[in-house]
This record gives sequence, structure tokens and C-alpha cells, in this order.
Amino acid sequence: MLLNHNQKGERGRRPCSLWPLINQRASSTLQEKEEEEERMDELQVVEFVATYLKKKGFSEAENALQAEIQRNKSSNNTNPIDILNDPELSKFFRTFSESEDGPARYQDEYSKLRSWTYSSLDLYKHELLHVLYPVFIHCFMDLVAKGHIQEARTFFNNFREDHEMMHLRDLQKLEGVLSPSHLEEMEFAHSLRHSKVNIKICQYSYELLLQYLHKTQSTKMLGIINERINFQVSPGQPSSISDDAEIVTLIGSNQDAANQINQKEVHWGLLEDSLENRLEKTGLISDSEKAEGENKEAEIDENKKRPVEGGKQGASIKKLKKDKAINATAKTARLEANTVSTAPRVKPDLALPVMPTEVEQSILEDLRNRVHLSSAALPSVSFYTFINTHNGLNCASISQDGSLVAGGFSDSSLKVWDMAKLGQQAVSSGLQGENDTTPREDIIGPNGRKRSYTLYQGHSGPVYSASFSPLGDFILSSSADTTIRLWSTKLNANLVCYKGHNYPVWDVQFNPQGHYFASSSHDRTARIWSMDRIQPLRIMAGHLSDVDCVRWHINCNYIATGSSDKTVRLWDVSSGECVRIFIGHRSMILSLAMSPDGRYMASGDEDGTIMMWDLASGRCVTPLMGHTSCVWTLAYSCEGSLLASGSADCTVKLWDVTTSTKVLKTEEKSGTNRLRSLKTLPTKSTPVYSLQFSRRNLLFAAGALSKTS
Repeated sequence: MLLNHNQKGERGRRPCSLWPLINQRASSTLQEKEEEEERMDELQVVEFVATYLKKKGFSEAENALQAEIQRNKSSNNTNPIDILNDPELSKFFRTFSESEDGPARYQDEYSKLRSWTYSSLDLYKHELLHVLYPVFIHCFMDLVAKGHIQEARTFFNNFREDHEMMHLRDLQKLEGVLSPSHLEEMEFAHSLRHSKVNIKICQYSYELLLQYLHKTQSTKMLGIINERINFQVSPGQPSSISDDAEIVTLIGSNQDAANQINQKEVHWGLLEDSLENRLEKTGLISDSEKAEGENKEAEIDENKKRPVEGGKQGASIKKLKKDKAINATAKTARLEANTVSTAPRVKPDLALPVMPTEVEQSILEDLRNRVHLSSAALPSVSFYTFINTHNGLNCASISQDGSLVAGGFSDSSLKVWDMAKLGQQAVSSGLQGENDTTPREDIIGPNGRKRSYTLYQGHSGPVYSASFSPLGDFILSSSADTTIRLWSTKLNANLVCYKGHNYPVWDVQFNPQGHYFASSSHDRTARIWSMDRIQPLRIMAGHLSDVDCVRWHINCNYIATGSSDKTVRLWDVSSGECVRIFIGHRSMILSLAMSPDGRYMASGDEDGTIMMWDLASGRCVTPLMGHTSCVWTLAYSCEGSLLASGSADCTVKLWDVTTSTKVLKTEEKSGTNRLRSLKTLPTKSTPVYSLQFSRRNLLFAAGALSKTS
């Protein structure tokens, strides 16, 4: 027993003598395990980062990461990453590893971001709301790209109402995306996937957004915002709601490329040998100046005749005050009209036609008798209303002197009314637009009366645009049949059919000097033509969607185009190059106008917003808010002091352009709308299709009476 005790005791004592060694080995094993776990943590981090970069397509960044890891391994210069003791990193990778591709997370995270945004303080809410739209469309497209088609449709339908007011046309296009292949095949979706959104935001709003995304671990939203949005963060207070049109820029082309294009030089002045220039050099006295002299003489005569009856004296004093007020208004108008005379002079790049002497004399007479408009002297308006069009009128055009009015119809016809003949005939109280097939105006119509218009037939599709030549002897029409036709208003006949566009031609416009014209089409191009050639002289390609409208610069060296891609471009006619890209609209551009001095351009869009641009800098002078529907037409007064806009909301608005440009030069940019609305002229129920200032500054307008419920 003792032996057994001793053996047992020896066995019991041996472990006691070996405890330090065992502890050392255990400690060594534990340390090795911890080091292995540390290496696993580092490998896990590297694997997560590499997977993320690969998934997002950042191949260069992935290669750079692998190269840096190899260099650190060779130099043993590694800093251990403790993923457990770094709560931010731990949370990120834990969240990232949990159903990273789950479609339900898009719905959940966007819904929470939306709720947080709408519950934000009013001071910052309108800035934060701008983030929702690009996040929404990219969530939708990401779901489609990953094959979650049903989830994508559900997501789209759940939240589309938030964006329909501002982005209805975009949403209608994206509705057609039904498979991953559509994202590449559809030009609009492709451009969105390969571009960034520029959003202006104040520093505090930006920090609020980042705090929310990190706090809620919204990695999906954070990834989309990092990849798809370029924030232009500014110090100070948030921008005002009135400047919203300048805050969000959603474009298909890269902003840097646009900035590079806008560095090109633009010669925006008037032609050296223009009639306005000649009139200025000759120093001919206008009627308003003559009237001013006559009023001064009348004032002297009245002073000589002071000793008369009290009543007559009071009347004469009242007349004098009235005359002085008129003279002061005329002086103000002439001062505001000096912008045209101070514009630089440039040489034409095109060989312009020679104007007949008698025509020159007629135009000079109009210029001498021009009424000088200003904020204190608004124009008279003559409105031509089409009736009984049965929703068939697509466009209207008015000649320079207002004597001819044209309408393009869905039945492929072009009809022209002569105002002089219309006044002589008692056919009806307004313009007639019934759908008939009579080839000449002297044929009896279905109601047994002589027609009041001339009918031009030749197109095989709806007529979308019409444009009179400067002298009114020709008219151009463009159609869904992809052609442009030239008609003679003297011969009442079709002269030429121009073919070149591959799709419907939305707009056509004569050059200010005649002979040349420009067209824009659904084929995303604009083209320059001359009357004597059936093929285009230049093709301007660059827009990402339909080119909806086109306008010539006053010096004939440039054309401007407005597109469904929400941008306006300025093109050099001689080279065919794009020299300006104007970015800021949120919907398709429907109308353009050039100022008489050639420096400014106005553009109107589908949402009712008008923007005034400085051609020299490519910047927006000011957005113009007021219309509640599409702006279909714009026109500057002849001296450039007023801008008229016509809209589908059945109003004509007059804007004080001169004051806005003066404020821009003398004051710092404020949050208020600087372009002052002078007057709103409502029609009973007539959307305004066309506006045209005559050379004497009478404003002509045209539209089709719409039936009201």
C-alpha cells in the first residue's frame, strides 16, 4: 500500500513539477491562436474590401490594393487590424456580410431614408429631398441589373408618386426597363448608369445625411450615394427653394466634359453690316425722338399762353405733366435699349444673301418707327385664336410683320391665313381649321363659303413645325414623315422636299437673314440646310435624346438646340462643333429664344420653368418661375428689354430682362428670383403656341381654343 501510495504520490507530484512548462506551452498555444485569429481578421478585411471593389467594377483600385498588400508583406510593415475592438469597422463588415444582395434591403433602406428626409427640419428638408430622386432610380436599376425584376417593379410602383411632378417623363421612360439587357440597350438608362448626379448642398445638410447613413447602417444607400452622386458642398445657409432649378443636375454627359467644352470662345455680338448697325451710324431720328422735340415746343408755346382762363390753364398743366411722363418713359426705354448698340460686332461665317434695296428701306422704316419697350412701357398684343381645330393643330407660326399666320395639322396639312384677306371676308369671326382636303383657297368649302386660308398639301404625316422666311415669301414645314418642305407663299406651291433625317422632324427655323435654315429631330441630331441644296450642310450630333427645338443666334454663326436630355447646346455653324452645354433644366426643353444683342438666351421646359443663360460664360443668369405648365414659346422684344413667354397654362407672361441683368452685375447672388414678372395676360381657354415681336415691337401671339369641361 505504501508502494502504491508512493507511486500514486509520485504521479501526483510530477504534474506539480511540470506546471510552468505546461503553462508556458498553453500560453504559447493561446498566443498562436490569437495571432492566427488576427491574421484571419486581416485576411477577412482584405477579402471584404477586394470583393467590394471587384463587385463595383473598381478594377484599378483592386489592383492597387493587391500591390500594396504584397509590398507590405515583403517589408513586414503591417499594422494589425483588430476588427473586434473597432466598433465602426465591425458593424460595417457585419452588416455587409448579412445578405449583401438581398432585394428587400433596397425597399427597407430607401423607405427609411425617405421617412427621415420628410421628417427633417424645413430649413434643410428641400435640400435633402434632392437626394431621393437619384437614389430612387438607381435602386430600381440596381435591382433590375441583379435580376430581381418583380422586386424592382414593386419598388418602382411604391415610390414613383413622390417624383412624378418633377420627373414624369423620366419615369415613363424607365417603365420600359424590364430586363438587365434593357439597361444597356436603352440610351437614357445607359447614360444614367454611366454618369453622376451633381447636387448642391450646404455643409450642415451634408453632415446630417452622413450621420443618418452611418447611424442606421444603410450600406445600400451609402453605396449608391457614394457611387452615383457628386455633392457640391458649400458653407453657410441652405439655398432657397427659389433657386432649386440650379441645384440638381441630372445629365447623361460628364460634368467635367461639359465644363471643358464651355471653356471655348464664343463670339456673341451682332453682325458688322446689320441694318441696326447702319441705322445707328446714320443717326436717323426716330419718331419717339421727334415726338419728344414736338412736346418741348408745345411746352414753350404753353408757357407763352399762360394768361388764360383757370380751367384751360389747369387742363394745359395736366397735359404738360402727362407729356413729361411720356418723355421720361421714352428716355428710360432708350437707356434700357442701349444694350443692343453696345454689343460687339462680328463677321458672318456664312455667305449671307444680299437683301433687295426696297426691302432694306422698308425694314429701316420699321426700325425708325419702333416703339421702345420697358418695364414702364409694355407692348400691345395681337392674339390670333384658332377655332374648331378638333385638337388637330400641332404648331403655329407668325410672319415677321404679323400679316400671315400658319398652322400645322395632324392630318398632314399646312394652312396659311392672310390677315388682310381674312379681314375682308365675313367667313367667320375667327380662324378656321376644319379638316378638309380642298387644294386651293378659291374652292368652295363644305359649308358653301369661300375658304379663308391657303391649303398646302404634300406631307404624309402630321406637321410639327412651320417657319416663315424673314420677308414672308417662303415658309418651311417639318413633319413626322421625316421630311422638310419649302413652300412659296407667292405661288402657293411646294418648291423643294428636303430629306436627310431618319425620324420625325420636330422643329425647323429659318436663319434671321434667310436662305439657310436649321432642323431638329427624333434622331437626336440637328442639321443646317440651305434652300438651294437638298442635302444638309452640317450635322450636329451629341444630344442623348430627341432634339426638340432649334434657334438661330442673331449673328447667324451659331444655333442653339434644346433636347429631351434636359440640356441646351450651342453649336458653331461653320465647324459643327458644340461650344456650350447649358445644364440646369429638370425636364425636356421645348422652346428657345435669343436676345437681340446676342449675349443671352432663354429656354423653356416641360415643367414650366424658364432659364436665362449668359452665352459668354455658359452660366444661368436666373431661373424664371411662374408658369404652371409647358412653356411652348419664347420671344425677346426688339431692343431686348422684355421677354415674353407663352405656355400651355393659357397665359402670356412679360418679364423684365434688363433689370435682372443689371442686378446680376451689381449685386451678389441672393436667394430671391431676380427676374421680375411684369404682367400676366391670361386667355379664356387658349394655350399659347407661338409668340412673335414685329420690328415695331408689336407682340403677336397664336393658339388654339381648347374645349373646357
